[in-house]
Amino acid sequence: MTATPHDPATALPGRPPIVDLATWQAARDELLVREKAHTRQGDALAAARRLLPMVELDGTVEVVGPGGPVPFLDLFQGRDELVVYKHMWYDGAPHQGQCEGCTTAAWHLKDAVYLNARGVSFAVLTSGRWDEVASYVDFMGYTQPWYSVRDVDAPVGGGMGSITCFLRDGDRVFLTYSTTGRGNEPVNGSFGLLDMTPYGRGEAWEDNPDGWPEGRHPCWYWRSDADGNATWGATSRPVPQWTRPGATPVQTLGRRGHHH
Repeated sequence: MTATPHDPATALPGRPPIVDLATWQAARDELLVREKAHTRQGDALAAARRLLPMVELDGTVEVVGPGGPVPFLDLFQGRDELVVYKHMWYDGAPHQGQCEGCTTAAWHLKDAVYLNARGVSFAVLTSGRWDEVASYVDFMGYTQPWYSVRDVDAPVGGGMGSITCFLRDGDRVFLTYSTTGRGNEPVNGSFGLLDMTPYGRGEAWEDNPDGWPEGRHPCWYWRSDADGNATWGATSRPVPQWTRPGATPVQTLGRRGHHH
């Protein structure tokens, strides 16, 4: 049984109206028309992305990985396409002090087997010194390849916090696409799921019905304390770090300056 449409006896304050299944389905079908239009527009944008001009770069420029310096060309692992995530870094900061936003992105793509199956390689680049990066990667349990691009010029190095795509043609390498900010969201599958839920991301900028739980600042749930309470204070860690062996409560983020 479903409630009688708009029955004041069953209505919940600050919530959408309670209706029967047929009324819900009609409203859902109406929204589906808009969702399909949004999907088609996304397809058109993806097609335009593929038609962007390319920039050739020196594929022999060296980045530093577990085995020492290697040419950037090696990151393709013999494949023709490469996607990298550029991870921000706080020099000298302990694990809990590293970038929570970049942790969110990297954690959501811990395995690239489906990209590899499509002929696309994936790597994480960061501006941190390799000795610090190696310790962090080991602590986080990451299995995707990481490399330090410290002092390497753009587009291989340069600004962090972005997704960048490259194409290889033999020994020639080309920059094809780059995005940052909310353009990084496709990496984070949790965003897409949260956007489907009644309360969404729980962020103040969202357009919600009157009476909905009050939204908080963007990304408020990216850091938490040992008890799982969302906080950006000195006792917090990026959320997935609490799943790692040896993670303990802390008293400082150890950040001595802005990330780079």
